[in-house]
Amino acid sequence: MSAPAAWFGLGAEETTALLLSLRVAAVATLASLPLGLLAAWLLARRRFPGHALLDGLVHLPLILPPVVTGYLLLLGFGRRGVFGAWLAEIGIVFSFRWTGAALACAVMGFPLMVRAMRLSIEAVDRRLEQAAATLGAPPPLVFLSVTLPLSLPGILAGAVLAFAKAMGEFGATITFVSNIPGETQTLPSAIYTLTQVPGGEAGALRLTLVSVAVSMLALVASEALARRMSRRIGAGG
Repeated sequence: MSAPAAWFGLGAEETTALLLSLRVAAVATLASLPLGLLAAWLLARRRFPGHALLDGLVHLPLILPPVVTGYLLLLGFGRRGVFGAWLAEIGIVFSFRWTGAALACAVMGFPLMVRAMRLSIEAVDRRLEQAAATLGAPPPLVFLSVTLPLSLPGILAGAVLAFAKAMGEFGATITFVSNIPGETQTLPSAIYTLTQVPGGEAGALRLTLVSVAVSMLALVASEALARRMSRRIGAGG
């Protein structure tokens, strides 16, 4: 049993749910990071036909009920879904797998990630980017050498927020991949299961405390990164 699990007195199944949640959240965050950064940069630095549509699509999971998002994922990436049937032919299956839980968590955390990254990129002084371009740097080099370093704290804060959201995601996940112990049963699903069985209140409370602790750590880290970004930008100004 891992040290954090021992601190909270978690049993074997509860520890499995915790470790699976950490795995799912980490994969969801890392997998969505490149796409989130691209979307944030486009929304912050480019104006194009469909800009408002892209902005709306990015933030749609925040507005839709999580169950609806999960059902849409099932329609799209289930074994008989629009994309899922084709992906299954090449051996990639999301429905009722932990990878599907990671996909659902990535979708639900994506708006929080993009919003934090977008605000961070918008806070970068465009004159610095223009100066680098004037010296002959191509756009990719301007981004890598100027925009990315200055907005890095906000980017990390967005990733932390997405990770925290993934740790607490329930509705979309249980709709898309069900609640299979050892495969798709994350912390929220395990808590829900324990509340439905006699004598499960103690386990549900333990997992609740773990969930609160992890979420608080993520939020504190995100706030610390945001403050660091503000100080850096203020010093640069």
